[in-house]
Amino acid sequence: MAKTLSNPFIDTGREALLVEALRTPIGRSHKDKGWYRDVHPNVLLGRIYSALLESTGLDANTVEDLVIGCTAPFGEQSRNIARNAWLQAGYPPEVPATVLDRRCGSAQTAVEFAAALVASGTHDLVVAGGVEHMGHVPMNSPGEISKLYGEPWPAELRALYDFVPQGESAELIADRWNLDRRALDEFAVRSQRLAAEAIAEGRFNRELIEWKLDGQIRTNDQTVRPETTSESLAALRTVFREDGRITAGSSSPICDGAAGTVVASRDAVDQHGLTPRARILDQTTVGVDPIIMLTGPIPATRKLLERNNLTIDDIDLIEINEAFSSVVLAWEKELQPDMDRVNVNGGAIALGHPVGATGSRLFATLLAEMERRDVELGLVTMCCGGGLGTATLVQRIRD
Repeated sequence: MAKTLSNPFIDTGREALLVEALRTPIGRSHKDKGWYRDVHPNVLLGRIYSALLESTGLDANTVEDLVIGCTAPFGEQSRNIARNAWLQAGYPPEVPATVLDRRCGSAQTAVEFAAALVASGTHDLVVAGGVEHMGHVPMNSPGEISKLYGEPWPAELRALYDFVPQGESAELIADRWNLDRRALDEFAVRSQRLAAEAIAEGRFNRELIEWKLDGQIRTNDQTVRPETTSESLAALRTVFREDGRITAGSSSPICDGAAGTVVASRDAVDQHGLTPRARILDQTTVGVDPIIMLTGPIPATRKLLERNNLTIDDIDLIEINEAFSSVVLAWEKELQPDMDRVNVNGGAIALGHPVGATGSRLFATLLAEMERRDVELGLVTMCCGGGLGTATLVQRIRD
């Protein structure tokens, strides 16, 4: 029986319904071996648009807006990639589009903005998601652009905050929560093992779009390493500190990919004969210390639980982004969840983290697994560069 919950969207008389959520296979960002090495990011995102329209049976003209996350809107991803990908795929120019950047939470925020547009009555049908081709537009692109057009962190801002790279923030989290190297490595092994099991059992089939890459139909992700063991990870050198605890094995790999959702009102669902999969019950974003930076899922999760009168045990499945092992383990120490409900098919340490797309990928993974397990409440939460945290509470709609 469905739980009765306070829902700020339903209370306004406007539900925000998740109709579909799909993603590409995730490829390594490698100039020679990466699956998408010869694919423009417009094509990555365009394939998601096409898959969403095909799956739902929607006419492209019925889409009222495109909201897409991308953390590096430079070069191939510049000039509004949300619209460029739509036009390149041959869809009508009357459909508007926008790109947003909330660092790693960009695609999750895109879904949340779409939900807000629907709940407010501004639109009835929005496509939201994200794209990142980290092989073509590397993470250090902002630094290269700064050499030409100026520094985003001028002296006045640096006088207030001694900014550090995200890897050092992951180390700071390990320091504060007293997380040892063995625990970090064991969590990474868990991610790889669960992802490999999910691939073997076809659990990702519902969320993955079909794509022929390097002569093969890909039904998995390129970075999953089922052979990973605690012993093999223990042999790796640390990456961000010489005497640190974080290695490449306990970090999410740099990848390419895209993901998307269709968010609709109840009127749009009825008008177009759609089948909603879940409703967005609540959503939030918080700010945290921009130096340690990656602790956002802790207060974001607490905020949603408190204002919906829930405990962590009320949540049936949780997807928290595995930017680094330390992020999830610190969140675990604070929230005390049943880890058998958390990232049950592995996470970004195994699957990869195309930063502007992962937030939408998490919705696709969560909804498919909620349906597989026939459960009701799910949570998506992410840490974001610069000291932000996102969280979305969803309720599956049962027939």
